[in-house]
Amino acid sequence: MRHPLDTLDWPISTERLLLRRAAPDDLDATWAYRRLPETHEWVAAATETYDDYRKRFLREERLADLLIIELDGRVIGDLTLRVQDGWAQEEVADQAKSVQGELGWTLEPAYGGKGYATEAVRALIDISFKSLGLRRLHADCFYDNEPSWRLMERVGMRREQHTVRDSLHRTKGWLDGLSYALLAEEWSARE
Repeated sequence: MRHPLDTLDWPISTERLLLRRAAPDDLDATWAYRRLPETHEWVAAATETYDDYRKRFLREERLADLLIIELDGRVIGDLTLRVQDGWAQEEVADQAKSVQGELGWTLEPAYGGKGYATEAVRALIDISFKSLGLRRLHADCFYDNEPSWRLMERVGMRREQHTVRDSLHRTKGWLDGLSYALLAEEWSARE
């Protein structure tokens, strides 16, 4: 099945950035920042070796969901959009197919604090609602990953859930988790 991102014309430019589909050639550039301790700590699926990362990165379903963030021709991060079905009662389940998305992001730490992640995520939200017609977006993180949930709040997502020690971190044990979401009508009302 074709990924909804396949229907768009790439690359897409923002004020300072270029967003484009990920390609196998992005392996080394993404590994360079994803292996850093400050990044590695929070990614959902951390790989310890380059070979393990290569195997995961090159999976077709992984590349389908992944966008690359470039600044002046340099890869500085990546975005993920996983298009999903909404929950529905059985007799209306067809109407809930591919109507929402899960967002994710990773930014090279050297580029943090300059508004690049905010700019890139806002662009992805805009693409998701206006170009892909999704009705709802959500994102999750550990409560301890404050830069991530602060980003969610900066782009206008609302906190929907704060769970107590339900999220298992690979080195920190059970931590609190946060879930944020945004509806298409909330996004359009902000403009």
